[in-house]
Formats: sequence, structure tokens, C-alpha cells
Amino acid sequence: MNIDLHTQIGNTTLKTPTMLASGILGISLDVFSRLYDEGAGALVTKSLSVEPWDGYLNPTVVPLKNHGWLNAVGLSNPGAEYFANMLSDNVTIPIIPSLVGSVSSDFTFMIDKFKNCNITAYELNLSCPHVAKVGLDVGDDPDLVSEIIKTIKQHTSIPVFAKIGLGTRNYLDTVKQTCDAGVDAITAINTIRSMVIDIDTQKPILSNKFGGLSGPPIKPIAIRCVYEITKRFNIPVIGCGGVTMWDDAIEFILAGASAVQIGSALAGPDWTGVFSSVNEGISQYMEQKGHGAVKEMVGLGH
Repeated sequence: MNIDLHTQIGNTTLKTPTMLASGILGISLDVFSRLYDEGAGALVTKSLSVEPWDGYLNPTVVPLKNHGWLNAVGLSNPGAEYFANMLSDNVTIPIIPSLVGSVSSDFTFMIDKFKNCNITAYELNLSCPHVAKVGLDVGDDPDLVSEIIKTIKQHTSIPVFAKIGLGTRNYLDTVKQTCDAGVDAITAINTIRSMVIDIDTQKPILSNKFGGLSGPPIKPIAIRCVYEITKRFNIPVIGCGGVTMWDDAIEFILAGASAVQIGSALAGPDWTGVFSSVNEGISQYMEQKGHGAVKEMVGLGH
């Protein structure tokens, strides 16, 4: 049986349904190339801002006993212009810059920096839970979300994805706002605002006190969100949150995701083999169940 791992996200075709999530290993073209060769269908960069950001002081990342991670890196990045210069030699790797900003002009400024780069799509970070005036602070403002996406869509013909999270308002209202404004796909979900306290020092462990929870503990929440979004809206969805094995990816696809992003699973020592392992497991599952193409499985769990 011929197994086709290609997947379609709107007008964007990926060779496999597995993608690098933003924030993990997303700062080097050499690493992008290595992960692409290992089977990643696309690579999402760290979130980039107009100017370089230093991020928070350590500790910024904490492993948890429940196999999750808590982080408040503070969106540290070298800035869009530096990153665009680094990507200018890329020809074949499907790279998706993640962009973070406060107003429409922030995003159009950064998109102009990438105009001479081979870019597959843009992912708007509307959901970082621990940096003020960007991320969730923007995602929780429906009028601002609408204005940003409409402005970007008028500014570029490259597909625009919106990464949404769980903030202070109903996330489905944010999804509706992004769909109405013309976004091409939704990435769901980002990390969830959380905290851990050191019982010896009796203080929060992270320097920022609050951070974003990721990894296996948030997978059931992310699955629920993908299911609800695809049940209510006719828009491609990329699942994100706790994918560590092939069966996690299958679960997201059955919930309605056309692709999945992998992040925390790459924090381990065997990170180079994660994409090939997940893709091989998806392929074997498809053969076992008699599915020749990924699209045949999307939303079967409904």
C-alpha cells in the first residue's frame, strides 16, 4: 500500500504532517536543515520582534515531575532584521517565521524584512502567556487582532497562521475574529499560564514568577481545543501541545488537525530522531488502518 504523508494547510503543502514548534531550536539555519532532513514538514522559528530582546534572567525553564515544562524565556530573540539576513540563503527549507508585536505596524515592518527570503508562511504569536503588551495581551483584544490580521493580509500574499492560546476571554471568540479577518490557518494551542513554587526557598522558581506550561500535561486540553475549533469553523488547524510520540500526532489529526507541531519533546537527548520516529509511526498506523493519505484521517474523531 502506498502511504502519502503529504498534508495540506490551506494552499500550503508540507511533505509530512509534523512541524517544529516555535520557541524550540528555532534560531539556526543549520538546525532547521538538520530537522528538515530528519522529516519535519516545516520549521517555525522562535518568535521574532522588531528589535532584539534579551528575555528574562535565569531560571527561565523548569522541568516538572509530571513530564511537563514550565518556561518564561521572555521571547528572547535577535530581532527580525538579523534573522532575515540569516535566512536569506535558504532555498529549499520550508521556514515559517513566528512574529510577535503590539500593533499592526510591528508586523508589517518585520514582514518587509523577510521580503527577499524563501518564506512558507507567517505564524502570528497571539498567545504567549508571560510577556506584557504582546502575545495573550494582544490575543485577548478582539478588535486589535482583527486590525492586525487585516493589515497583514493586505501587506503580503504569503499565508498567515494565527497561534491562539487560553487567555482571559473565550478562545473561540478569538478564533472567530481571526477567521473573519482572513487568516489562513489556526495553530492551537500555546503554553498555558502557570507557576511553580520552590518549597525550600518558599518563592516562585522562575525569575518571572509566572510562565507557560507545555508538554504532555496540556495535551488533553489542546486536543479539546482542536476538536472544538474544527467542529465550529471551516479553517485548517495545526495542533500543538504535548506531542511526543506518533500516537499523540494521530490523536490530534483525528481531532481535526491537518498537521502537528512538536516542541517540548525536542528538549531530550534524542531530539534528532523525534521527527523520523513520529512520521514512521504515523505511516505504520495509516497502513494498518488502510488510509493512503493523511487527509483521509483529518477529523475522523468527530
